[in-house]
Amino acid sequence: MEKKKIRIALTKGRIENKAVDLLEKSGYDVTDLREKGRRLILTIPNENIEVVLAKAADVITYVEHGVCDLGVVGKDTIMEHGGKFHEIADLGFGKCKFALAVKKGTDFYSGYGVKTVATKYPEVTRNFFENKGIDVDIVKIEGSVELAPLVSLSDGIVDIVETGTTLKENGLEVVEDVAPVSARLIANTVSIKLKQERILEIVNLIKENL
Repeated sequence: MEKKKIRIALTKGRIENKAVDLLEKSGYDVTDLREKGRRLILTIPNENIEVVLAKAADVITYVEHGVCDLGVVGKDTIMEHGGKFHEIADLGFGKCKFALAVKKGTDFYSGYGVKTVATKYPEVTRNFFENKGIDVDIVKIEGSVELAPLVSLSDGIVDIVETGTTLKENGLEVVEDVAPVSARLIANTVSIKLKQERILEIVNLIKENL
């Protein structure tokens, strides 16, 4: 009997590479995924599994709409975009954190005025300060967020920090951690019911090899 088809969306880039390593460790033939060229839809032979490569936010969209059954995406994207899906496992790679950073030697929490925070992640930032009961003005930045405090656009930034080198080189420092981030395995809510056995089989294999 042919196995039910499963489609997995992977976030392109570093998360994709780590996910492919994990799939290989779990016993899957990832030759097609390693020799992908410019193709965006790849196959795992003999397993009836298709792998779709997409941008992080789109991975959530594909899983939410049910065109993909499973997805691998960073917790940062989940926190920023939300959505209706099941978060099944923390895959433990792609580790970094959201942090609040300011110009070295400045006190973000001093004074009475409303502070301005620049970020690529307005939802994460809003939730963080709302939970603290602090009112802030949020400015959304698309490029290098580190610039904002340097040109006096903002009092601080909320951004993804891995090593902190970029911050240091630009005269900024972390004053507070906002949330830890790592890659997560997510699943479509309907797929979990309709393809339960097949999804469990894949998920258990992956979990065993984390």
